[in-house]
Amino acid sequence: MDKRDLFLKEYRGQTIGGISDQSSLDELFQNQVLRPILKLQNDLFIASFINYSTKNKIDFPLLSIEKKMVFIENSIQKDIKFRNTLKGMIIGLFTAEEFLLYIKKPSSLNKRMISMLIERLKSQVQLF
Repeated sequence: MDKRDLFLKEYRGQTIGGISDQSSLDELFQNQVLRPILKLQNDLFIASFINYSTKNKIDFPLLSIEKKMVFIENSIQKDIKFRNTLKGMIIGLFTAEEFLLYIKKPSSLNKRMISMLIERLKSQVQLF
């Protein structure tokens, strides 16, 4: 393992979530890789979303809670450029080995990644 990979694993921290013998490979990847990265990058995701709202002239604080939730989901699901930027913030913290695992199943892992990110932002809507 090279220095970068070792640094990333130490910096991200421990696995978040349960792992058992019955855990699927996607679930293992989610708990060992995605959750720690999402936690580490949380402040950056919030800042990025605030910037996205501002650039799109959305007065996010004035929206109702329901409209905020819909806006968060639609922004990430429908704006491919923004979604790809967010995915890049996550993928950039993969080790080389994790990237090789990711490229074997990008579709299912992207779905997990994006749904977890959307839920993370929705759960912190009061910070915006």
